[in-house]
Amino acid sequence: MLNTADILETISMIRQENLDIRTITMGISLFDCVSEDENRLCDKIYDKITKSAEHLVQTGMDIEKQYGIPIVNKRVSVTPISLIGGNISPDAYIKIAKTLDHAADTLGINFIGGFSALVHKGFTVGVQNLISVIPYALRDTNKVCSSVNVATTKAGINMDAVKLMGSTIRKTAELTADRDSIGCAKLVVFANVPQDNPFMAGAFHGIGEPETVINVGVSGPGVVSSAIERAGDCDLSTLADIIKKTAFKITRVGQLVAGEAASRLGVPFGIVDLSLAPTPAIGDSVARILENMGLEVCGCHGTTAALAMLNDAVKKGGVMASSHVGGLSGAFIPVSEDEGMIAAVASGNLSIEKLEAMTAVCSVGLDMIAIPGDTTEEVISAIIADEISIGVANTKTTAVRVIPVIGKNIGETVNFGGLLGYAPIIPLRTASPAKFIHRGGRIPAPIHSLKN
Repeated sequence: MLNTADILETISMIRQENLDIRTITMGISLFDCVSEDENRLCDKIYDKITKSAEHLVQTGMDIEKQYGIPIVNKRVSVTPISLIGGNISPDAYIKIAKTLDHAADTLGINFIGGFSALVHKGFTVGVQNLISVIPYALRDTNKVCSSVNVATTKAGINMDAVKLMGSTIRKTAELTADRDSIGCAKLVVFANVPQDNPFMAGAFHGIGEPETVINVGVSGPGVVSSAIERAGDCDLSTLADIIKKTAFKITRVGQLVAGEAASRLGVPFGIVDLSLAPTPAIGDSVARILENMGLEVCGCHGTTAALAMLNDAVKKGGVMASSHVGGLSGAFIPVSEDEGMIAAVASGNLSIEKLEAMTAVCSVGLDMIAIPGDTTEEVISAIIADEISIGVANTKTTAVRVIPVIGKNIGETVNFGGLLGYAPIIPLRTASPAKFIHRGGRIPAPIHSLKN
């Protein structure tokens, strides 16, 4: 039976605290689209996507209207394109990217993910061809997102892939320099990539997934922040309990929407991602949560401990609210998409080194960080290597989405617009890691990976 107090509380969360469903993402398998003819392959991909997700946007709008819950994004993820493209030519991979973009436009979704590759132990011919055209594909499309998994705890780190992704990010920045290097905002490098992630740019439809599936991501930093404010001057054990209970309520909303969407679309419900996904809006910031916990400013000493507690409490509360939790599930700390993170970087209190330390205890990694436009590809590769090693050593997902903004330097700001937000250019260490990066090869898996 519905409780009036619970209904009113949820209404307050939506109207005053920025609670929303950040995304309903339909995963679609493209394995049955494989063809030796590239034109036939593209036709089958377009037909499969547009038929499978034909009612996705309208269903989201109908649920939003019926329940009064904002659903910000409707998205699609597909089987990693390198797995279905085989050894087709680089030009054919660009043609597939444009096909994905066309399908996204037809459906009216905001992003489509899956122009992706898994290279944690090495490269196939198809993978090499796909990665070689990522910069051009992201330049020539608006809604296509790309991801590359370069490491796992079981396999170690493919440093040849890390080196390649450094140059790929650099090239993407150069090719989209006329738009503040926005192409890099659609490209992410992973360790231990989750295969049911509803969030972009890292979403793709994993190889063990069903034909189609619905995954949902919920956003509620403002709700958690308000709950902490109301709690007043309590101890940390009490605060953790408050965060758990709040996360439970947020996740129940996601569970409701996921179940409804799956039922109406006639596809399986996959997972609810528990991640607290911020926006540039005031009051919707993970950084402000940490400050409400007692930090003077995000980035000061104690930030990593506060974030670790927040992340743990969110997960404990969320797993009680849904039978199927997955994706990334935790607290996101994207700089350009979080008003508090932006302020902390601008004031000099939050450095890239501190952000890296924070990623050891939360979701994702170095996310949506604007770096100087003259940053070399070796430095970008080294940033990737550092962050990916945290994921491998800690058996967790980590990722890098950095944006070398061509023509801009420390002290300047870049504005990406919308949910991608804006960011000050963050300072980097300038000493060269080039010799280390150019060694190549693989960094072996850690000893604790041997668990069989």
